[in-house]
Amino acid sequence: MGKVMEQVEKAENQKEKRIVLTKPMILEKECDSDAGYKAPNLMQRIMSLLKNVRPGSDLTRFQLPPLFNLPKSQLQCYGESVYCTSLDLLSICNSGQNPLERFISVVAWCISTTRPVTFGVAPYNPILGETHHVSKGNLNVLLEQISHHPPVSALHATDEKENIEMIWCQQPVPKFNGTSIEAQVHGKRQLKLLNHGETYEMNCPHLSFRILPVPGADWAGTVNIRCLETSLVAELSFRSSSFLGVGGNHRVIKGKILDSSSLKVLYQVDGHWDRIVKLKDTNNGKVRVIYDANEAISGLQAPILKDVEGVWPTESAHVWGELSQAILNKDWEKAREEKHTVEERLRELERERESKGETWTPKHFVASYSKEVGWECSPIRNRVSIAPIVAQ
Repeated sequence: MGKVMEQVEKAENQKEKRIVLTKPMILEKECDSDAGYKAPNLMQRIMSLLKNVRPGSDLTRFQLPPLFNLPKSQLQCYGESVYCTSLDLLSICNSGQNPLERFISVVAWCISTTRPVTFGVAPYNPILGETHHVSKGNLNVLLEQISHHPPVSALHATDEKENIEMIWCQQPVPKFNGTSIEAQVHGKRQLKLLNHGETYEMNCPHLSFRILPVPGADWAGTVNIRCLETSLVAELSFRSSSFLGVGGNHRVIKGKILDSSSLKVLYQVDGHWDRIVKLKDTNNGKVRVIYDANEAISGLQAPILKDVEGVWPTESAHVWGELSQAILNKDWEKAREEKHTVEERLRELERERESKGETWTPKHFVASYSKEVGWECSPIRNRVSIAPIVAQ
């Protein structure tokens, strides 16, 4: 990572580690979410924040005050969508008896990475070089912020027992559209079932925050899943059938699984990503449940700290620890100070790097960018090590 991150580690090691781990985003019926607090006069505050933002504006550099922050980083939210599950869906993917059954299980797993969001609060924008390292059973997950402007996050996860590997590279691109904010997530996700020699590629739906007439947040857009070694493809449409947030059917998912070589539709997909998703066989009309959110992503708990000395200085839960604790305590004055401290430290390191003519490079990934392809990343190591933070 070079001299810059060595300086970060030295500075961080000089003070006591404050590591704050919070619950993941959970289904609304589980009312004890860490994100359950709401700012007073929320609409008035949001409108005041956005009064100088014009439709079409790029919001990647937009900074929220702590009152509007979740007590966690976006890097942690990405990781939670992988390791925070009540069921071992990856093992189910691996145990499929044939390519079609494995593909269907991958579709269900992909749906499980879609998690509820709360309108009016958002995670921190990760700083350059920030990491998040967590283990869940045999699955070891590592994320690193490989670019700050634009914000780009990389993920590598390995399960040596199941012989599974996962590689993501994601860039959120938020735009203000007058009465809403749409955050498109650019980048590619790969899931590799190495025992079967299969690689699955997929994208992510985009997130729409609606301000008027009724505040709300919905995942929307089309997710395409394909297996590179077979002709199997899935097209999943995330949408809400409500009109401007009023009434209607929310969190709908519809789609199909087809054989791309013949364009024959094998199954129809229908349901709600936060409830039940069903599959209908186009040959015989039989219907079965392939995903139950209540079984897959309910009852989730915060990770636990197993080895404080093993936590890297760049770990999200440490970098933002003081700020997260201040938010949980609703000590907004201290929260503002702590957020300023983290951001100013990053600016100082950037100025020092520029003065020395140094170029920052990720520690855990090789990253590249081109206009034709966008951002791509590949992990430096073949496997992710066991983490000092463990998901329950």
